[in-house]
Amino acid sequence: MRDIVDVLLAVKCHAYSFEAGNVRHEHEWKVWQDVKLPDGKLIMPGVVSHATNVVEHPELVAERITRFADLVGKERVIASTDCGLGGRVHSQMA
Repeated sequence: MRDIVDVLLAVKCHAYSFEAGNVRHEHEWKVWQDVKLPDGKLIMPGVVSHATNVVEHPELVAERITRFADLVGKERVIASTDCGLGGRVHSQMA
């Protein structure tokens, strides 16, 4: 994320969606400690991973959301999934 955040923020859109729950990307929330989210923009971190068949604990998901909200403001965060959940878990669990 640190290597591409400038390119990401150059995209003309209202919200930026990115993986944040996948264990390969979960540490990348730290980039928002150093990078200012432009005014009027939102982030949509994927706080529920698609890369596991394990149902993540709600407290863990809440911690992920809180990390981003503390850095960019709670009104600028829309919690999302890393990617679609289809095919990884039973549809009723997804």
